Amino acid sequence: MTHEEMTRQYREYIQEYLGDFYRELHGEPQKQLFEAMEYSLLAGGKRLRPVFAFEFCRMCGKDWHAAAPFAAAVEMIHTYSLIHDDLPSMDNDDFRRGRPTNHKVYGEAMAILAGDALLTDAFMVAGSAVLEKPEDMGFAISLLAHCAGSMGMVGGQVLDILSEERTLTEQEVIDIQSRKTGALINAACVLGTVAGGGTEEQLEAAGRFAGALGLAFQIRDDMLDVIGNAEELGKSVGTDVSKNTFVRLYGLEKCEELVQRYTRVAIEALDIFEDNTYMIALAKSLTDRTV
Repeated sequence: MTHEEMTRQYREYIQEYLGDFYRELHGEPQKQLFEAMEYSLLAGGKRLRPVFAFEFCRMCGKDWHAAAPFAAAVEMIHTYSLIHDDLPSMDNDDFRRGRPTNHKVYGEAMAILAGDALLTDAFMVAGSAVLEKPEDMGFAISLLAHCAGSMGMVGGQVLDILSEERTLTEQEVIDIQSRKTGALINAACVLGTVAGGGTEEQLEAAGRFAGALGLAFQIRDDMLDVIGNAEELGKSVGTDVSKNTFVRLYGLEKCEELVQRYTRVAIEALDIFEDNTYMIALAKSLTDRTV
């Protein structure tokens, strides 16, 4: 199977898995809530986090389907964060993935509730995972909460908001981005390794990979906000011009150097996994992307 076929297989599976989860609930009185949730959850996108979870599970030698509950949970949390980020009180975006943002279709109140429900339901889905070592479930749920909450993604968003009135150092920008973007990538990679029954060394390597790749991915994202095409990206560009991004701190040329540096660190972390060619290729494609 080619790398492209593997990626398509992972993406198609998680799309079906997520769709099946809410399909049976459409008859409930709160069906408008489910419609709003699905509007964003099933809108497509790169599905990177589920792909990471599936592939790390496979690299540990297990059937990658075992990581589905964790893959879905991380994607649900990611989707909730996008819904809330687009709100007028946050980034005030009108388009996401090439179509109107959730609050533009369902209103602000329903968009907030859809995000809240996706976050909460994510833990219900994650808890359904069947692990080789059941005692690992406590660690898995704790990690997911840590990466999503005040010390992870939400904490990074708060640091970002609080930093708007001043110029940050490189380390401060790294601290923000490693939480805003890197935390959920970390959750996906490490939880995939947990689902695969990985060793302590593999868990640590998955975390190192995620940390470095998350930074490389975010720096590239910051660059595309400056030089990208809104139609190709499926979202607004130029929205980060006043924010503390790596581009604002260093400029495009230095950012390109940082992308390549962090990508190398991420790839080196994969040495502990025997069959790592797909993940290496994926990492390079993500950090070299133009859309």
